[in-house]
Amino acid sequence: MDAPYAEGFVALVGPLVGSRVVLLIVGAGDADEIERRLADDPWTDGMLETTRIAPWTLRLGSVDR
Repeated sequence: MDAPYAEGFVALVGPLVGSRVVLLIVGAGDADEIERRLADDPWTDGMLETTRIAPWTLRLGSVDR
């Protein structure tokens, strides 16, 4: 996850309390781009499994880095 974060693709990452599920907030044009980018990450080799991709609209605040 370090490289996608450094590149600005991944904006926020963290575990959901009380679970082994991790939420990733990414900047992408569509679900296909997300799947392509994550497929190239070494974590997808048994450590990272995408279970859901859902659009999200930020209404307040910013994830600009």
